[in-house]
Amino acid sequence: MPVPLLDLVGQYQAIKDEVLPALLRVVERQQFILGEEVGQLEQALAELCECRHAIACASGTDALLLLLKTLDLKPGDEVISPAFTFFATAGTIHNAGGTPVFIDIDPASFNLDPAALEAAITGRTRAIMVVHLFGQMAPMERILAIAEKHGLTVIEDAAQSIGARRLIDGRWRTAGSLAYAGTFSFFPTKNLGGWGDGGLMVTQDAALAERLRRLRTHGGAKQYFHDEVGFNSRLDTLQAAVLLAKLPHLAGWSAARRRVAERYTAAFADHPAIAAPIADPANEHIYHQYTLRVERRDGLQAHLRERGIGTGVYYPLGLHLQPCFAHLGYRLGSLPATEAATRSVISLPVYPELTLAQQDTVIAGVKEFYQ
Repeated sequence: MPVPLLDLVGQYQAIKDEVLPALLRVVERQQFILGEEVGQLEQALAELCECRHAIACASGTDALLLLLKTLDLKPGDEVISPAFTFFATAGTIHNAGGTPVFIDIDPASFNLDPAALEAAITGRTRAIMVVHLFGQMAPMERILAIAEKHGLTVIEDAAQSIGARRLIDGRWRTAGSLAYAGTFSFFPTKNLGGWGDGGLMVTQDAALAERLRRLRTHGGAKQYFHDEVGFNSRLDTLQAAVLLAKLPHLAGWSAARRRVAERYTAAFADHPAIAAPIADPANEHIYHQYTLRVERRDGLQAHLRERGIGTGVYYPLGLHLQPCFAHLGYRLGSLPATEAATRSVISLPVYPELTLAQQDTVIAGVKEFYQ
């Protein structure tokens, strides 16, 4: 039985009668740029993320870049980032004029290690880029305390964690709501994915929200008048319509992902060659990815591929070892936890449409390799 890593066609079949009429309404109005659906989506996601303001833009990468531009980074300014994450986290630091400083991860959660964070702070540090990786929030209470101690700005890269929550001081707090601002991606493979690129920034700060709205439209609040040099980074109305149609399903999809993850974890419990992902008890994980650590990862991936089972390796090379960042001076061995993860991680299908029979096929395929 073939099992794809992700089945967007299956999702489409389930919701097409909701999405297609929404698209048609936009087409009939012919208002494709910042149409009314964009504002409706911003309002709905501000509520979901427990933030006062949400500003949609053209991609998750642009969301990071626009936020970093508001820091007005100067040459030599440092922004700390985990090395075990998607390239956009660090690429946008560079493109905003800053210098990425890479730190290691907590091996249990794959999120940044607060002890490594504090050790990396220098007199040039301006900000901390926190990544809530694979659908699980980083320990924001510890990170924010470190940032406050050193007077640093914190940005939450929540591209993989929309709707994820963490219990802090007895209260559930939502990804993106705790720092200077948070960012999200609507890339089609995300838990809430569009039919193309899209992104969002959220913040509690009205002045920051106003500046971000200017920056996404060439730096001006009024057409043909520009307060600063900005970007062309607007979410298409068609994408907003797709996302609005999908949004009511998000909580149910996240719950389904958790059920799939729980079943995998039970199946692989106590296996000597397989380490299931660890969900921090303080977190409500949304499982954008279900990522194992395994022995002989490349062999397992080839074995599953031969049986028509899709997998992913997120990520095969730490950002500190990417050729484009060679000038920063990191070497093999600089970040051992990151490097160990890149050699051993493999992600299994975890989407809501995955059937029990398909999941059994995946589980059997993994176990077969190690017998």
